[in-house]
Amino acid sequence: MACAVWLTGCATYSPMPLGEGPGAKDVTQLSVDTSTMPLPALRTHRFDLSHGMDATDVAILAVANNPDLKVMRDQLGVARAQSFAAGLLPDPQISINQEYLTHPVPGYVTSYAYGISEDITSLLLRSTRKAAANAQADQVNLDLLWTEWQTIAQARLLFNQVVSLRDQQQRLAAEQAALLPVDGYVRKALQDGNLTYDAASAGLNAYADASKRLSDGTVQLLQAEHDLRLLLGLAPEAPLDLVGESFQASPTPDQVEVALASLPQRRPDLLALQAGYKAQEATLRGAIRAQFPALTFGVDRQKDNSGVPSHGINIGFTLPLFDRNRGNIAIEKATRQQLKDDYENRVLTTRNDIRQLMLDQDTLARQREQSQTQSTRLDEARRAAESAWQKGLLDWPTYLAIRANALSADMDAITARDQQSQQAIALETLLGSTDLQPSSASTSKP
Repeated sequence: MACAVWLTGCATYSPMPLGEGPGAKDVTQLSVDTSTMPLPALRTHRFDLSHGMDATDVAILAVANNPDLKVMRDQLGVARAQSFAAGLLPDPQISINQEYLTHPVPGYVTSYAYGISEDITSLLLRSTRKAAANAQADQVNLDLLWTEWQTIAQARLLFNQVVSLRDQQQRLAAEQAALLPVDGYVRKALQDGNLTYDAASAGLNAYADASKRLSDGTVQLLQAEHDLRLLLGLAPEAPLDLVGESFQASPTPDQVEVALASLPQRRPDLLALQAGYKAQEATLRGAIRAQFPALTFGVDRQKDNSGVPSHGINIGFTLPLFDRNRGNIAIEKATRQQLKDDYENRVLTTRNDIRQLMLDQDTLARQREQSQTQSTRLDEARRAAESAWQKGLLDWPTYLAIRANALSADMDAITARDQQSQQAIALETLLGSTDLQPSSASTSKP
């Protein structure tokens, strides 16, 4: 009966063939249960990609479909299995011994000895071993959550990068098209002998420079789109229909102070370090307990060759004369000190980084406003200059200079918008806050 029960509880093997990793080709067919998202704002967002992906949709899809996160979730399964294994009691050991007479001797019988024993030391260390394994599983879970937060930030950054590069490409394509007639005009004048190469160099370089910048931007855009597809777990040919504005947020100093006060209780990476420290504390306690003699206890029953039966107990232990587990205790104490310093350094670095980002917030906001104002003014000047040049009221070198200044201002405005968005994403990730509202109504934010 015991054998039957044991056999029914045995694990069985089943094969798991490897896949080919094709990736999703049509994002509109993907569905995500947003209730499982790590941040509250993502849980309340309506995930519908039939009308394109905004910054929040990209963040949700990254958490749900990122290949690296899937591997980390598998690692969490391993950690939980290790925690389960750490809590199992050690199996008792059974010994069976039977001695047969080589030649039959009257009055003597076959002897035997049967016994069962248990590792007492393993039982004594079970609580610390289980506590350490549970804390380590918690650490892996929190590391996964922190990686999800960072994946959300990376998805937003790549969304911004792709949108900004597309805006730049659109502006450069328009500039190239506008400069084509000027390039033709300059080349004809040069061919007719009305211009020297020295005088025509500015006109020739303008179109060539716009074409080169457009080509370089195309390479950057393709790389950014590749990175975003890879982050989202999409196939190389999957379209990226991005809509909406870049992520923006401007928390007040009071909001930042409130978030900073509770930072060690909320941010997953800090909580993961706390869990790791807790696991090390349990490991150190186990090492201290292990300095005492290792003990095994058992009972046995036997009969010698003369037929006299007996029973008794057996106890085994080590003599703590030389080792006494002092080496392991010293290692675990040093490891605990390292984890303590690592945690305190992480908190200090985080607070300093947040302070620096807050100082940059106002500067970047003013820079974006100034860049946008300058871009608007020079765009008006560019349109006026274009009209004047077409009517023959403006010479082409002055016209090209005005266009170059307007193009530079437009690029600066796009860059300033992207930098402010990057700063907002970094600040939101470092704060780990769930109550900071974005400045843009079209973008959700925890």
